[in-house]
Amino acid sequence: MTSDNVESGTAVPTSEVGVRYDLDGPVATVTLCRPEVLNAQTPAMWAELANISRKLPGDVRVVIVRGEGRAFSAGLDLSVARGDGDSSLGRLAHLSPSECADRIAGFQSAFTWLRNPSIVTIAAVHGHAIGAGFQLALNCDMRILAEDAKFSMAEVTLGLVPDLGGTKRLAELVGPSRALEICLTGRRIAADEADRIGLATAVVADLPGAVADLAAAVVSADQGAVAEIKALLAGASLRSYQEQDRAEREAQTRRLRDLLGAGE
Repeated sequence: MTSDNVESGTAVPTSEVGVRYDLDGPVATVTLCRPEVLNAQTPAMWAELANISRKLPGDVRVVIVRGEGRAFSAGLDLSVARGDGDSSLGRLAHLSPSECADRIAGFQSAFTWLRNPSIVTIAAVHGHAIGAGFQLALNCDMRILAEDAKFSMAEVTLGLVPDLGGTKRLAELVGPSRALEICLTGRRIAADEADRIGLATAVVADLPGAVADLAAAVVSADQGAVAEIKALLAGASLRSYQEQDRAEREAQTRRLRDLLGAGE
């Protein structure tokens, strides 16, 4: 990474780890850039994703996540997972339970920052989004799919469970029964089905154009209102109707006071 003081409109190099981000005013674009292996993910990429979350300027309001080449991400790089590095599956298996869980928590941090209430995150998905790729998209607030997009939660084919922050969002979007079926079968979910069952925010013919238009719409909206709306909706499933009504009242009171300057 370069210095924290990054000029707007510049690409930010990230050495050879396979991730970069570009800044265009309040919009940051994070790109997985290992197209030769369909953006298969490694622990080094996860470390860089987490690092990007700490490097983003405070005025960034929208983060777009995309993949370079023919796919969003083919998931975990099995050559690394089956190797003998510190983060290989074999090494993780020989850690103590608490050490293994701590290591996985570090991996999760590469994904979970995308749920930060101060930003709106958009996954621009084309081609395959498998396993870790699917979970990366699930951690984003919205998923805009090209017509060739395909999701798969393939961890079960390795005898593993999804562990990168995707299971709660998946169950919220499609319900626990369908989420169980998706995770147990590891089957491919085409864009039209993803749209029908609620995994896709939209399926579009022009992915870059649609994502750019959505990002522009978010940026044009009042920043305080966007943050309050995101928080209201994120917590809605955990609240009763009465609790949600109260949360709405409290959020609106804050907006009115901020907009009209009351209490200063």
